[in-house]
Amino acid sequence: MSTSTEAGTTRHPADRHDLIRVHGARENNLADVSIELPKRRLTVFTGVSGSGKSSLVFGTIAAESQRLINETYSAFVQGFMPTLARPDVDLLDGLTTAIIVDQERMGANPRSTVGTATDANAMLRILFSRLAEPRIGPPAAYSFNVPSVHASGAITVERGGKTKAEKATFNRLGGMCPRCEGMGSVTDIDLSALYDEQLSLNEGALKVPGYSMDGWYGRIFRGCGYFDPDKPIREYGERELHDLLHREPTKIKVDGINLTYSGLVPSIQRSFLSKDVDSLQPHIRAFVERAVTFTTCPDCDGTRLGPEARSSTIAGRSIADVCALQISDLAEWVRGLHEPSVAPLLAGLQHLLDSFTAIGLGYLSLDRPAGTLSGGEAQRTKMIRHLGSSLTDVTYVFDEPTIGLHPHDIQRMNDLLLRLRDKGNTVLVVEHKPETIVIADHVVDLGPGAGRAGGTICYEGDVAGLRASGTLTGRHLDDRARLKPAVRTPTGALAVRGASTHNLRDVDVDIPLGVLCVVTGVAGSGKSSLVHGSVAGRDGVVVVDQSAIKGSRRSNPATYTGMLDPIRKAFAKANGVKPALFSPNSEGACPTCQGAGVIYTDLGMMAGVATTCEDCEGKRFQPAVLEHRLGGRDISEVLAMPVTEAEAFFGAGEARTPAAHAVLHRLVDVGLGYLSLGQPLTTLSGGERQRLKLATRMGEPGGVYVLDEPTTGLHLADVEQLLGLLDRLVDSGKSVLVVEHHQAVMAHADWIIDLGPGAGHDGGRIVFEGTPADLVAARSTLTGEHLAAYVGG
Repeated sequence: MSTSTEAGTTRHPADRHDLIRVHGARENNLADVSIELPKRRLTVFTGVSGSGKSSLVFGTIAAESQRLINETYSAFVQGFMPTLARPDVDLLDGLTTAIIVDQERMGANPRSTVGTATDANAMLRILFSRLAEPRIGPPAAYSFNVPSVHASGAITVERGGKTKAEKATFNRLGGMCPRCEGMGSVTDIDLSALYDEQLSLNEGALKVPGYSMDGWYGRIFRGCGYFDPDKPIREYGERELHDLLHREPTKIKVDGINLTYSGLVPSIQRSFLSKDVDSLQPHIRAFVERAVTFTTCPDCDGTRLGPEARSSTIAGRSIADVCALQISDLAEWVRGLHEPSVAPLLAGLQHLLDSFTAIGLGYLSLDRPAGTLSGGEAQRTKMIRHLGSSLTDVTYVFDEPTIGLHPHDIQRMNDLLLRLRDKGNTVLVVEHKPETIVIADHVVDLGPGAGRAGGTICYEGDVAGLRASGTLTGRHLDDRARLKPAVRTPTGALAVRGASTHNLRDVDVDIPLGVLCVVTGVAGSGKSSLVHGSVAGRDGVVVVDQSAIKGSRRSNPATYTGMLDPIRKAFAKANGVKPALFSPNSEGACPTCQGAGVIYTDLGMMAGVATTCEDCEGKRFQPAVLEHRLGGRDISEVLAMPVTEAEAFFGAGEARTPAAHAVLHRLVDVGLGYLSLGQPLTTLSGGERQRLKLATRMGEPGGVYVLDEPTTGLHLADVEQLLGLLDRLVDSGKSVLVVEHHQAVMAHADWIIDLGPGAGHDGGRIVFEGTPADLVAARSTLTGEHLAAYVGG
């Protein structure tokens, strides 16, 4: 069977499947969306934050593609894979294999580096095991994750029907530094933070959270017999102090009960230091940050490697030396190696390193911990493995790939997206930056608003049609902020002297206070190093970054900001009952779903299913709790409200609750009016998380606010609202320091500090300080050129 094209030639039936068809998509806030997307084209999805872009692209198209691929494996293999539920959609047709390149930060595992995450280290280990002198062993001998092993003992050998015991020794050389166990740093505990030596244990000498003499620990310390609990610690002998601090776990008997006694240091290492610091409760995290210092390992000098691996070299460089090189320099070093026996390995390594440079990450080094990469850097690092791929007819899905990119670098990212498309792939991009929207073959604009007010297709077609469409995105596509006619006068300065974190070159700068100051420069120029290395941590400085908010699917904006407490108390007071009834995590929870609203059914090897709880109909509360009302609404209806509606509800009338209203007002201020109070935190984007933190931290005392790219995830129309918020913060007497690439924020600044001129070792210097008008007039830096073009200067 064949069909005819307009040109009159016959068309093979296999060539007709050139559309991805979505019918009846209802994931999250999507309102029964139906759409057809062209394959082998670049499609950009736009719309305000919360309009449903990610729900359509990631939650529906990409999720179903991944689920269908997983289903091609046997049920046994699926048992080892993540379980994926089918998206809420009537029909998905024409899907191809989806490769998702998102903004999720790389894991903060201290053993994970840029090199281990991209296979560059694996290639280098093989290279060194083949070419390095002196030869020390296989690739594992150069790995900081493999310890050296020595063993000896008797083995049984069978010969000629007889068995004989022989002595044997076994040695395996690993690359791990034995002192720091491949971490590169060692922990040191400040003993003065553990106890007050002037007091005895019974007088409360211990400062460790939870180690109270009134409880279980007091019973152990008093009954162990290793020291006198009534004697001040400064009078302890050497043996007593060792037992208090360093004694290994020992079985003891106190009042006839078998217990285990352990010194303070081993106990702290086991209970606090073995866990991710960010996951600890705030008061314990504060103690750990106060008591524990991380210092560079003196044996390996922070390289993580043992002496043998550091002594084995190629052309005078060890594997530690080459991993510390800037990747663009390492690529040149590899290019200078000529050895036919490893030619394919050198070619593969060369291509990988050149890909780093092509994508704008040539300033990184392979020994950079993966957890320190920004969201944009992590996303571009994940892109690298796809750049040289021979696959075609694949759907690549990107989540704001221009995040963290200077306008100078955005053109490079656009070229990469077009290259992927031109190889015959479908490229789907969720994006807010007009520079990337304008290169699209096809644009899908969702909206018209956010949350419940969004979830519909406002426009689809080409860019010219978007400009003429009258949608919110179309109207703001060509928006340009103007330079302010007058800038504020600083009220003081925050002095930074000799800043040398990472690539900073002994930087001296005075950061003006009482104004809106923007720190800018190309990616990798040293902006974050300056702000986080020399400004954060000072008294009165409040840092709001994009790191993940710790919280389960039970956490939501109401619990995170603390506004649920006054709301519960208001409900309790109005109805004469306990506040705990109005918590889905406490007494008021539906007993069937334990307050989750859904019931998770684990189907073993098959995908688990989440079904709405039939007893509470997803409301999370017992029926009796929902009979209690405040201002005519029950607690489940309040949690389902968007922030803007809740602000009006708690601002006046019977439900007036000033404490909750103040938090809600700040949430509206930062542009989160569309979030519902009960939306799980796990569904928020990086930009939404940062603005939620900002709304929470604005209630704290502090004179200097430091924001890390607050325009992340913001629609063009919302940037104006953010600028208004920054102005209000400054006008209220605060100093605001913003690390930012968005030209609208630069144009609106009172003062600009521009770092550069390039990235990595080509950056780390102040290339301009002054007003935006002076920067535009001088055009002396890359930022100045792009800002001048932006404002039409």
